[in-house]
Amino acid sequence: MAPALNSHDLPPDLRSLQLEIEAHARDLGLDFFDTVFEVLDYDELSEIAALGGFPTRYPHWRFGMEYEQLSKGYRYGLQKIYEMVINNDPCYAYLLRCNQRVDQKLVMAHVYGHNDFFKNNHCFAPTNRKMMDEVANHGNRIRRHMERHGEDTVESFIDSCLSLENLIDIHSPFIRRRDGSTRYDFDADEPDDQPPGPARFRAKDYMDPYINPPEALREQARSREAESARPQPFPERPERDVLLFLLEHAPLKSWQLDVLSIIRSEAYYFAPQAATKIMNEGWASYWHSTILSTRVLEPSELVDYADHHSGTMAPYSGRLNPYKLGIELFRDIEERWNKGQFGPEWEACDDEAARRRWDKQLGLGRQKIFEVRRIHNDVTFIDTFLTPDFCRRHNLFSFRYNSSNDLYEIESREFKKIKERLLFSLTNFGQPIISVQDGNYRNRGELYLHQEYFGVDLKLDDAQDTLRHLHRLWTRPVHLETCVEGRPTLLSFDGSDHTIRPLGGPNHEPEPKDRRRPG
Repeated sequence: MAPALNSHDLPPDLRSLQLEIEAHARDLGLDFFDTVFEVLDYDELSEIAALGGFPTRYPHWRFGMEYEQLSKGYRYGLQKIYEMVINNDPCYAYLLRCNQRVDQKLVMAHVYGHNDFFKNNHCFAPTNRKMMDEVANHGNRIRRHMERHGEDTVESFIDSCLSLENLIDIHSPFIRRRDGSTRYDFDADEPDDQPPGPARFRAKDYMDPYINPPEALREQARSREAESARPQPFPERPERDVLLFLLEHAPLKSWQLDVLSIIRSEAYYFAPQAATKIMNEGWASYWHSTILSTRVLEPSELVDYADHHSGTMAPYSGRLNPYKLGIELFRDIEERWNKGQFGPEWEACDDEAARRRWDKQLGLGRQKIFEVRRIHNDVTFIDTFLTPDFCRRHNLFSFRYNSSNDLYEIESREFKKIKERLLFSLTNFGQPIISVQDGNYRNRGELYLHQEYFGVDLKLDDAQDTLRHLHRLWTRPVHLETCVEGRPTLLSFDGSDHTIRPLGGPNHEPEPKDRRRPG
């Protein structure tokens, strides 16, 4: 007797389709984790999508709100989730039960593109490949805290943690740290308990007293000793991983530390997906297009496929479509490297007719896009491969908001401005770059943060909400140095009142140089 199928298992026809598409993907050079497909109806898929793809994630009102938004969007015909894929080993992917067969083909091929990207792109190398199990563990731990300390208490604390989840250092997983501390490990081989001696120049014995005068060495030793006796800044270097700093130094209870560590762990897990959105979606779209159009598409399915594919590639209202930009850039790279349209000779050619005819038939395009998929993120991808020719062919432009007529208008069609705007929106996911400058500001244990200013002001209400949540974790006054309308400004919150104070004027209190760790 055949075993009964779980309602979420693939039916036999989709299982055979999966095996066919997987074989084609491997034959084309994709390298991916084993893939587990499940079939869900839209309510189930909306629920999992609201949970970030993890059915056993911790409970929180935010996920319920997102579920309501997704399910109502589907019922009102405003949106539809065709698939969802999770960076895990094995890779989990969810199919929508009501999809047409051609849609299931498209989705499966798209999933194998994502799976290959997850496995091979360098941004995902440090991610937890068993996150499905880890998230289930996170959910159990938070549920235990809710049982012990109360659901409202824990959920309210999660609110504060989630409001700070972007205050991480996206490069931190690639930085080697000493003993897990916040100090960067630039001198790992140098023993910490031995202060460095005076610097001596190499010299023969008979010349040593002249090259390295004893009195100069003694003076140098006294200077080093005086320097080492001075109070050390806290932290020693500005710390961009604000959540790590709070974990190590904020006066939190053990259950609060556990919750904050969970939020931080999941923030780092999702960070590479935000850092490679254009590349990841472009790569998956490139491969679903290639596999379907050359391998598995039936003639009767062509119109439906073209309709659904073009819907995915259509421009978004008011923002760039990452699927479209990604796939077109990968195709452009493939064509250029196939024709040899790169290198000094190509760059030096200013004959437009010659550039149009340029084709050295190198055939290096497929090899090149696999290399690009492996070593780039969105910022380096755009910075390296966006060209003036590409912008002209695809009618790219930059736009800005005009407050006089309350409309967004075309700002420029110049390549430099387009690239600048695009890179600016992608750097740090478009989030402000904030670091801890002083954990003992004014020698009172207050927290002083600094925002790197690039010409865009923070939204004051959001910034003040963030300070309020920071204060809840730090328990002492918190300060944020930023700019408001181009002027250096200090935003502060002491637990009851928000203050905004200009910096650099007669009332400016400079940041103290003699900072000590709070005792």
